[in-house]
Amino acid sequence: MKDSQVRIRIPIHHPKEHRQASLTEERSGSIATSLQKNKLMQQQPDTRGTLSTGVKPNRRTTAVSSAVNSVDTALPIAGAAVHDTRAASLQQVPLPHLRPSAGRAPRWGSRRPWLPFAAMAGVLVLAMAVPALMAWPRQTAQPVPPSSRTAAPAAPSVTAKGETPVTRLPGVPPIPAVPAAPSRSVPMAAEPDVRVYVTSTGRTETLPLEQYIVGVVAAEMPPSFEGEALKAQAIAARTFIARRLLADDTSGAPAGADVTDTVKHQAYISKAKLTREWGHSGKSAELAKIQQAVRDTKDTIMVYEGKPITASFFSTSNGYTENSEDVWAKAVPYLRSVSSPWDKQLAPRYTETVTLSRQSVFDRLGLSRTAIAASTGGGSMPEIRILSKTEGHRIKKIEVGGSIFTGPEIRNKLGLRSAEFTWKAEGDRIAITTYGYGHGVGMSQWGANGMAKEGHTATQILLHYYTGISFAKASRILS
Repeated sequence: MKDSQVRIRIPIHHPKEHRQASLTEERSGSIATSLQKNKLMQQQPDTRGTLSTGVKPNRRTTAVSSAVNSVDTALPIAGAAVHDTRAASLQQVPLPHLRPSAGRAPRWGSRRPWLPFAAMAGVLVLAMAVPALMAWPRQTAQPVPPSSRTAAPAAPSVTAKGETPVTRLPGVPPIPAVPAAPSRSVPMAAEPDVRVYVTSTGRTETLPLEQYIVGVVAAEMPPSFEGEALKAQAIAARTFIARRLLADDTSGAPAGADVTDTVKHQAYISKAKLTREWGHSGKSAELAKIQQAVRDTKDTIMVYEGKPITASFFSTSNGYTENSEDVWAKAVPYLRSVSSPWDKQLAPRYTETVTLSRQSVFDRLGLSRTAIAASTGGGSMPEIRILSKTEGHRIKKIEVGGSIFTGPEIRNKLGLRSAEFTWKAEGDRIAITTYGYGHGVGMSQWGANGMAKEGHTATQILLHYYTGISFAKASRILS
């Protein structure tokens, strides 16, 4: 062997001896990695036997540690004197250049008997905390209610269709045509029946509510009207009958009936007549259009403070609707006068002139010739003078031949189409011109059609003509 070469000898110890030497090295501050290496080598019996045979007693070799610096130590012979020799060697030879081991963690039960219990307690705390954290409530995003949305869909424009621009009205927000139907998971109440007295047959017909609404819409509104107008009419008709059913009101109907098929309540065409005169006479498309409008608004009614409203409607306005107290002597908060400029443009009979004889006027108004002669100074024509008008621009008070009447009284007694009228004396006759058609309270049907033509939805139409109302489900209220 050349002098420049260094032979490395690895001491092999018996396991018991190694454990004793390990304790000594821990106390003397030897490197922990050297002990681990010795222990691994001791676990190989073949290697130990081979190396042991080549080791001579009292021979000095140079051992190289893993810390780069070499230390000259004597390699003892494997035997009982290993512990004493190595311990003495380690105690006598100071190793100032080697760092002491960081030390091993004490085993449980040696110096800190509470560690096992602390570890077990930590595991138990963790096992209890994990389910609690998983069950902790989490905040989820809630859907924004329609009332709090900052941007609402704009009403469809009709300028592309070549029609007149949309007439913007205050208090008519662009909202969906019909409130959303309830979830399918919510059980629906049974559909109530309606008992209708049919005047042509003298019999009472009982049928489901929605089928009754089909017959009312077919009788009350021309099927040529816009779909949104038909939907508005369906909701109004359903609201009218729902209010009577809820109050168990059968006034004006024969015994065993809820309503009649006349304008005293609501006009109605029976199912048999619709099938016979509409389904088989070329009007099946019109009937299907009405049925679709009723389906689209199924179960929807108008309410005010949670109760069905008096959903009055009429044919044609004079440009305005009436306050309820000017017609029925009772103020209703949702039956207020609003503008309705569409009627004049669309209604074919917006104005109508009738001519009545002087005697006919006297008789219908209950005026005597003596009273008329006194009021006119002996003339043949009664003096007519308007005293006041309503907010809806109709006649509120009028004087005829010295007697005072209301506008609705004159309309009813003379059979006029409207309470707004003008007159002209022509010899022994009086020509009276009316504007609009109907009592003027609630929704104007021709006005609704005009709004629908401009792109307004059924809900917008109803919100315009019925002030401050909201929508609800008839099944929930009637149940």
